[in-house]
Amino acid sequence: MKKYVAEFFGTMFLVLLACGSAVLAGPKIGTLGIGLCFGLILFALCYAIGGVSGCHVNPAVSLGVYLTDRNFTFKDLCGYIVAQLAGAAVGGALLLWLMSAGGYFNGGTFEFGGITNNIGFTDNMSYLATNVCQPGVSKGFALLTEGLLTFVFVFVVLGSTSKWGNGMMAGAAIGLTLGLVNIVGIPVDNCSVNPARSFGPALYSINAWGDFWVMVVGPVIGAVLAALAWKCIVPNFSDPKAAK
Repeated sequence: MKKYVAEFFGTMFLVLLACGSAVLAGPKIGTLGIGLCFGLILFALCYAIGGVSGCHVNPAVSLGVYLTDRNFTFKDLCGYIVAQLAGAAVGGALLLWLMSAGGYFNGGTFEFGGITNNIGFTDNMSYLATNVCQPGVSKGFALLTEGLLTFVFVFVVLGSTSKWGNGMMAGAAIGLTLGLVNIVGIPVDNCSVNPARSFGPALYSINAWGDFWVMVVGPVIGAVLAALAWKCIVPNFSDPKAAK
């Protein structure tokens, strides 16, 4: 049970702080800063809850682990995903509350959103760092981008946390990779690579649901490909030392 609670809080913090960096500081820090914030919060969470749950905080990561680790059961997968979605929902609600406290709904002058505003949408929640295709970006292109970026991210997670990886540096590798894929993906669709991250803000934004399937299908495809790629490598390594 503790691992599910850890995933709940971890995902809540991820949405609150990472998406919060876009909502509250986006105009000041831009794409590079937002990507860095996503990476830093995951870096911290890896060391905070990694020993409890593995710090998946992402259904795509949990799927990749399920496909490559016999000790991670289907029951674990379902429990992790439920906890992650619940945590994301609470994180989104807290972020919405912060917007309300900042006067967004009653004429306040605080500048929300910055680069992650969804231009062209009249929905008030377009400032909540929701994942939608940006102007000029087709759903097909966004789907391809999400699949490729998730593939890279999950592959790094599987490798760095395996017995062949450097466990002490896993958090740094994972956080750095998330930051990099966000820098690449934000101009496309605000970058998901995490269905839970997309789910939390989308709960409070009607306009986000039209593209939500892209933020689920893309990461799922990417996670499956990452698991297959990792399995192509691992069988050749009978001994971690022999892999070097």
